[in-house]
Amino acid sequence: MRIFVDSDSCPSQVREIIVKAAERTKSLSFFVANHKIPHGTNAYTHDIIVEEGKDKADNYIAEHATEHDIAVTRDILLAERLVQKNVAVVNDRGNLYTAENIRERVSIRNYMLELAQNGLKTEESGTFGKKELYLFANAFDSLITRKLKGEKDES
Repeated sequence: MRIFVDSDSCPSQVREIIVKAAERTKSLSFFVANHKIPHGTNAYTHDIIVEEGKDKADNYIAEHATEHDIAVTRDILLAERLVQKNVAVVNDRGNLYTAENIRERVSIRNYMLELAQNGLKTEESGTFGKKELYLFANAFDSLITRKLKGEKDES
């Protein structure tokens, strides 16, 4: 199991949880962005710096993540690509993206984008606080536990 992080939009508190989890589980974690994003370090955390450009970090994650991995992103379109590859995906607020819910999430994203492009103000995602961090930590820990149990069961 590896952990891929779309790190340019990932809050620092979430990055720290990921770093600690990588060390605790001895799982490689890759923080992917087009520039260095600060986070804690240990033997299991690595930065992947991609060239500047639209979707370069997303493309890297989509190309390298497998069904044994976990990805952390708030990018719905990247989540959709990963779910199609059976990668476990969670956003920084603890929402899991699955085959059962990704189409609805993409539709909502597209609708909100269309509203914004037509000059209609859309609701912001709100602040990121203790509640969101708690929800992420629980969802992420649950994913890690399931992945590790699944890998042990396959051996």
